[in-house]
Amino acid sequence: MDIDNVFKNNESWIKEKLAIEPDYFEKLGKGQTPELLYIGCSDSRVTAEDLMGLGPGEVFVHRNIANMVVGTDSNCMSVVNYAVTHLKVDHVLVCGHYACGGVKAAMESADLGVLNGWLRNIRDVYRMHKDELNAIECEEKKYDRLVELNVKEQCVNLIKTAAVQKAYRERGLKVHGWVFDVHTGKLIDLKIDFDKYLKDIMEIYHLD
Repeated sequence: MDIDNVFKNNESWIKEKLAIEPDYFEKLGKGQTPELLYIGCSDSRVTAEDLMGLGPGEVFVHRNIANMVVGTDSNCMSVVNYAVTHLKVDHVLVCGHYACGGVKAAMESADLGVLNGWLRNIRDVYRMHKDELNAIECEEKKYDRLVELNVKEQCVNLIKTAAVQKAYRERGLKVHGWVFDVHTGKLIDLKIDFDKYLKDIMEIYHLD
């Protein structure tokens, strides 16, 4: 890739935006009021705004390898807190995707150096659901199912946080689990039962 083309593309993008809406960038400069926090994978094939048909200012985005929500990850926790507490988003979305390299790597026994600690979180998801996953003979289907289960567990991790619990009580914030099918372009709602998960974990994870 010729990096200079990026700047040429930027100039073309600016012209296209101004041709449609002359005050487009003036409006962008006034601030953001997104209603959604999107937590997705860093995979270059999965771009948050494009797959949802949204534009700048409409969704607050955090991405990492395999769309993880880890309580000790200060980066992710800062994003969640800022989006939920200060931007006051109404929905938090965890979006995984089929053919996820991070999920596949977690299922292999190779030593991946610095990635080992991060992937261990996905291996923990496998451990919690190993009976279901081990019963799946097709490796590709097993990967796909682990992608789905990983999304669900990251949603649970979100529900454990004080910011999400408080926003739920105060204004009805909801957490959603989605999967993007890279083979078809479709978004799949895993229909996370937010209220049930919240009720199930409140005895241990309730935070005032």
